[in-house]
Amino acid sequence: MEKELTVGTRIDHDKYGEGVVSKVNISNYEIIFVRAGKMEFSKNNKDYTVLNYNESSESTGSAPIDLEAFEQVLISFLDKYGGFQEVIPIGEKWTGGKLILQPGKTDLKPKEIPVEAFFHKIVMLRDRLRVLEQNINSHPKLTDEEKVNFQQYITRVYGSLTTFNILFDNKEDYFVGTGGN
Repeated sequence: MEKELTVGTRIDHDKYGEGVVSKVNISNYEIIFVRAGKMEFSKNNKDYTVLNYNESSESTGSAPIDLEAFEQVLISFLDKYGGFQEVIPIGEKWTGGKLILQPGKTDLKPKEIPVEAFFHKIVMLRDRLRVLEQNINSHPKLTDEEKVNFQQYITRVYGSLTTFNILFDNKEDYFVGTGGN
């Protein structure tokens, strides 16, 4: 008989990646995945691999993990696997501004988008590219040559996005392509 998962247990799922059990109910587990967020799995679902059991809350009579301890496990996990989204400041001159898309056809109305919303999408894109880089670089089955080839494509994407650097407040947050450091 397999051990029941406990709060704080780390698992790996083929589709969702690595996750941490955050809650154990009568019939299911609540698991937080770095890439997919919070998901619920039936206790009958065994489509995962246990990476590390949390022994402190096992049914051996020891006290269950407290909220503060779980929070520390989750923070450590998210930090290790790039799950925290860095707060990137928008350039001061763009705060409160709007992006106006003017169609070439005069009978169509322009579309206005708050610059902050557009900037947030650009930052999310950058964060997801970084997670993709991490996943490629740590992939166990890719050869070094394949990793370098994928990395070159990502670098070219960064280069294509340098146009949006004007939105960033700090130069260290800029996109850098093959011409950068």
